[in-house]
Order: sequence, then structure tokens, then C-alpha cells
Amino acid sequence: MEIQALQMTPVTMAAESHLGETQPPAAAKSFGDYLVDALKETNRLQLDSDKKNALLAAGRIDDVSSVVVASQKADIALQLTLQVRNRAVSAYQEIMRMQV
Repeated sequence: MEIQALQMTPVTMAAESHLGETQPPAAAKSFGDYLVDALKETNRLQLDSDKKNALLAAGRIDDVSSVVVASQKADIALQLTLQVRNRAVSAYQEIMRMQV
């Protein structure tokens, strides 16, 4: 009885997966992109709050609660932005204090 050597041929898959494995992965956003998006959203909330406050002062808005909610959203977003900035500055200062 003669023993034959194994023939190694590459196998390619041509089937489409329903789980999405064959689709190219979406590009991941960088930290800078998330930061820019957050700053734009904070700015949008501030502008929206200012607009509603001006309309309330002009007497064009009857619902005061929507103005208060918009102001609180803008305030919370600004506080969060300031906290992120403070943490980033603190981390930078800590890195600068490190001895190489």
C-alpha cells in the first residue's frame, strides 16, 4: 500500500454572512472627534437656551418650563465640559511632572 502526500490548497469562502462578518468594519472615531462633537453639542445647547430666553423676554413663549429645561440642559452640559477640561489639564500637568 502506497501512502500519498497531502495536497494543501488554500480554501476561500464565498458565502455571505447574515451576521455582518463579511462587511468592512466601520471606521472608529478618535477621542478628538468625540471631543469636537461634545463641544458642538454644548454650543448648540447654549445657543438654544439663549434663543428661548430671548423669546421668553419678548413674550413669545408661554411655557416657562421649556425655557427652564433648556437652561438647565445647557448648564449641565457646560459643567460637564468644564470638568472634562479640568481633568485633561490635571492629567497633562501630572505627565509634565513625571521624571523621565
